[in-house]
Amino acid sequence: MAAVILIAVAAMLVALQGGSGRAEVTGASDTEPVPVPAGGGPHADGGTHSDADGAVPEGGDIGTVTEVDREFLVAVRQAGLWEIPAGRLAQTNASSEAVKRAGLHLMDGHAELDQLVREDAQLLGVEIPNEATAEQRRWVEQLREAEGAEFDKLFANVLRASHGKIFATIGKVRGATQNDLIRRHARQANQTVLDHLEVLEDTGLVDAATFEEVERAVSG
Repeated sequence: MAAVILIAVAAMLVALQGGSGRAEVTGASDTEPVPVPAGGGPHADGGTHSDADGAVPEGGDIGTVTEVDREFLVAVRQAGLWEIPAGRLAQTNASSEAVKRAGLHLMDGHAELDQLVREDAQLLGVEIPNEATAEQRRWVEQLREAEGAEFDKLFANVLRASHGKIFATIGKVRGATQNDLIRRHARQANQTVLDHLEVLEDTGLVDAATFEEVERAVSG
């Protein structure tokens, strides 16, 4: 009789242990939200912490923000505030299909950068403007008043000069910054500006004087 009781108790213990094990496995839901690391968000570059896609590494430094970092974010923001309108004007005022294509690249590229700069500025506590510089606003007005071949030439040269100067600045920021968000941002900006340089040069309308202007600016 004692043996039977022992066997029954042992069976109950096995059943209880098995139930507890199953509870631990099924208690965790596969759909439970995964915490988003700092710098994460809807933008593709900020969604993960993989170095392969340019995102911020796990445990990276996003606390150190220098004056160079701040100026960089402001410059990227202001670039979008005038180059997106310039790209829109290319769709209505340009006569060259290559210029219209360049305008589309500007609109798409700066829309992505503008989303990224607003996200990063908020994370880093950097105040960014909602208006382009006075010079940039004048460029937009000049483009608005031009049409056809005059617009094409003005667009290609003004935008190529602007992109050439900021391209050099991006390299300096990337080389000096200690902040991993700024490093990610500089990488994305570098790729975007390089694309814009190429489509602007593809118009065949950029003058030698524009390249000389950029050379003076970046070597000064």
